[in-house]
Amino acid sequence: MADDGLRDLYQRVILDHARERHGHGIRPGSAASAREVNPTCGDEITLHVYRGDTGSVASIAWEGNGCSISQASASMLSDLIVDLAPDEVDTRIEVFRALMQSKGTMDTEDDAIGDVLEDAVSLAGVSKYVMRIKCAMLPWVALEHACAELAP
Repeated sequence: MADDGLRDLYQRVILDHARERHGHGIRPGSAASAREVNPTCGDEITLHVYRGDTGSVASIAWEGNGCSISQASASMLSDLIVDLAPDEVDTRIEVFRALMQSKGTMDTEDDAIGDVLEDAVSLAGVSKYVMRIKCAMLPWVALEHACAELAP
């Protein structure tokens, strides 16, 4: 029963982020950008990275079309990537990728994972469906490619 309640909560979080998209809307002044497309389903995302004064990733902004999973994932990502050093951004991408590769076996109640991924942990169930993993990963891959442009 607890699993059903958690699954329902995660679904609500995903739908909330898909409807009220955090970080949605490109603005001028980005330091790097990347565009990713999932040819399987047609989801697409353009993501811009904005730098802070210290070389950190101050924020991201994005635009895109696609399923609620890709849109929610981008929204969640925009909340996670605020004033982070490049190595912290890399860590979040790696942890999210591990979550998506876990096929639903990763312990999402582990505080270390929850602290790193926050709302994005609600996408854990997606990892059970191979065709949906690319939807969830789309903005994260765009961020990875945009950050590669930032490297000295």
